[in-house]
Amino acid sequence: MQAERIDPQAKAALERQERIPMPHNRYGLKLLRFLSRATSRLRNRNGPSVGRTLDRPIPGPDGELDTRLYLPAASGPYPTIVFFHGGGFVLGSIDTHDWLCRHLTRESGCAVLSVDYRLAPEHPFPAAVEDAYGALEWTAANPDAVGGNGRIAVAGDSAGGTLAAVCALMAAERDGPEIDYQALLYPAVGVDRDQASVQEHAGLVLDEADMEWFNECYYQNEIHRRNPYADPANADDVSGVAPATIVTAGFDPLRDGGKAYAEQLVRDGVPTRYENYEDMIHGFMTLRDVDRAREAIAAVGDDLSDALEGT
Repeated sequence: MQAERIDPQAKAALERQERIPMPHNRYGLKLLRFLSRATSRLRNRNGPSVGRTLDRPIPGPDGELDTRLYLPAASGPYPTIVFFHGGGFVLGSIDTHDWLCRHLTRESGCAVLSVDYRLAPEHPFPAAVEDAYGALEWTAANPDAVGGNGRIAVAGDSAGGTLAAVCALMAAERDGPEIDYQALLYPAVGVDRDQASVQEHAGLVLDEADMEWFNECYYQNEIHRRNPYADPANADDVSGVAPATIVTAGFDPLRDGGKAYAEQLVRDGVPTRYENYEDMIHGFMTLRDVDRAREAIAAVGDDLSDALEGT
């Protein structure tokens, strides 16, 4: 499930990240969010080119949600990917994932609508889920506003991958918007501290204290952890959800949970492509200096293009 050693480019990125400790309190979190936004905006000045971007608010269930729409260079209308960023439900933004969304737009040929949802601990579960599903419903109801042709996928990384999977489950169970595909990038689903990936790789990008703090901020009540709309691995039946790509990383503590969810989808008859990048770490698809990140985005982009274009 993992290579003998971490890819050198990923290891260098990991060593840079380890210089920034994760705060486990609200004051440190506010500072980290501020620094993250400022750093991301500086780095985004030299992002990969797309046809056009548009920042705009859209209606949400509890106020407006900030979004960024990425349009391909080719003429539309396009299939639409509704994308949710990672960050443990407490960090992340459309700015932190700008590079990934630009590459995903280029590789898939689809429009990508990146959605900012409410973050914990200020807004615990189910706020993020409500915002994500609300954004999906708005996209489906307003295809012209996103240059859309009516075909829709959901995608996200880490916590955002969880939200994408939950949206797919909710849409299936509630007879909601028709989702043609879901792309889950090292999602935080079905994670258990007894899993080998947690035991062996906690401390690489995410340690057990980080994961538990994220969970405490997001759930705030133990009963929520068993809700399928918090973690779709809790669902008894996922047979109605959209076909999926699930990506995991060999040195990621979330690896085994993602693999188990892929197996759950397959057992319930959902067409699923699962790929584990054995020499990668959690979050690798946002790392600009890692060649394997571009390879993985290209592969996911191909999956989305094939599914949404009907090829």
